[in-house]
Amino acid sequence: MRDGIQDEFRRDGAVCVRGAFSTDEIALVERGIERNLAEPSERALVASRPDDPGRFFEDFCNWDRIPEFEQFIRHSPAASIAAALMGSGQVRLSHDHLLVKEPGTKQKTPWHQDQPYYNVEGFQNCSMWMPVDPVDRESTPEFVAGSHRGPWLMPRTFMDDQAKWFPEGTLEELPDIEADRDAFEILAWELEPGDAVFFHMLTLHAAGGATRRRRAFSVRFLGDDAVHAPRAWKTSPEFPGLVDELPAGAPMENHRFPVLWTSA
Repeated sequence: MRDGIQDEFRRDGAVCVRGAFSTDEIALVERGIERNLAEPSERALVASRPDDPGRFFEDFCNWDRIPEFEQFIRHSPAASIAAALMGSGQVRLSHDHLLVKEPGTKQKTPWHQDQPYYNVEGFQNCSMWMPVDPVDRESTPEFVAGSHRGPWLMPRTFMDDQAKWFPEGTLEELPDIEADRDAFEILAWELEPGDAVFFHMLTLHAAGGATRRRRAFSVRFLGDDAVHAPRAWKTSPEFPGLVDELPAGAPMENHRFPVLWTSA
């Protein structure tokens, strides 16, 4: 990684790592994506409307049934990069997330933070988003620099803007970023296969539709201070039965969240 990137991550909550992954690693993930598309899990969903000329497909938590994903997650540099950015002595897997926008997809990914949708608390966390296709400026993820420093903002459903994770009024509402984009420092990078963006789970981000195919694989990492935060509602993704295995405030020491990297 380039000099100073850890400081950039702490300051901005999002960084681009050019050439993070080799040709073989990109091909491995691409094979996993195609396997996942052919064999979707019960968590899979189409996140675009029926009249959308494209299709936005998502799936979650497939690392233990898609061997290409597991091999990449365990053996690529992704976890060690996340460790350096988080300043953590250990890295656990939170979950993997597949996002595929087919050509012509109009559905945008609205501005949001990720962590309020999850069942995890702790500031040492990091998500990686890597494409296996070139991604142009119109389709690349955008990030509001510094937004990871808080506050937590109300998570809402992407299709109908409903609050299903926290009761109405308990968290601040998202600012209307699109109404005054110049008021925010927005970071975005055109990406080639092998490049990746790493971002904090509280960093506000969004993405446009896709004029050409955009296959991306995301891995969520947890650092030293991550603890279980059971919710009274369905998280995204959901981990059925976890509340019976890990009490509130417990470290994420569970087979669902394997250790991927340690400094020891």
